[in-house]
Amino acid sequence: MSEAGVNPPSAPGPSAPGPSAPGASDSAAGGPPPGGAPSRHQRSMAGMIGAMLITLLVILGFVALRGFTRDQVETEVPPVDYLDAVGAAADAGLALAHPRELPAGWRATSVDLTRDESPEWTMGMLTDDGRFVGIRQEEESADDMVVVALDEDAVEGDEVTVPSDLADTWTTWSDDGGDTGYAAELGDETVLVYGSAPAEDLEEVIALLQR
Repeated sequence: MSEAGVNPPSAPGPSAPGPSAPGASDSAAGGPPPGGAPSRHQRSMAGMIGAMLITLLVILGFVALRGFTRDQVETEVPPVDYLDAVGAAADAGLALAHPRELPAGWRATSVDLTRDESPEWTMGMLTDDGRFVGIRQEEESADDMVVVALDEDAVEGDEVTVPSDLADTWTTWSDDGGDTGYAAELGDETVLVYGSAPAEDLEEVIALLQR
């Protein structure tokens, strides 16, 4: 038999796809990733929660810093040399009520002299506990002065004896907020010592007053 009549065997065609491995189609279709790793949605939620916690910590830190700064400003008022102001007023012929010295730990924080037809003198101090004590000297009645220095509803109390170079008898005043005042008339003028400090602190500075 001649070889010309024999056809060569045909090449095998493509094989039919077999059954896919379990889980392969799930991964390709966006199903849960293998190994139990968190999904993209879970990662996004965790990131949002983390960002919120960081923001909250920043806000709390800012609030605490503001409170600390405010306290520092309130308690670190620079002192003033009130004796310079008193001396300058004396050179101009004005006698101002002032303590000859401050109690230990106290500091003067403000002075103000208004030289109009009726001069007005004010001096502010802080005690060693940071409580306020003020001195006012004006050609006004005590009733009018306590409205400005204490409260319009301040109540007049008893007269007390606190010896000083200015006066020995002082009229007490108080308001609902806990502030106290001591007033004494000196001719046409009134001197008022007042503040949030305890009464014994006010009486201590009264005993040091002079003009």
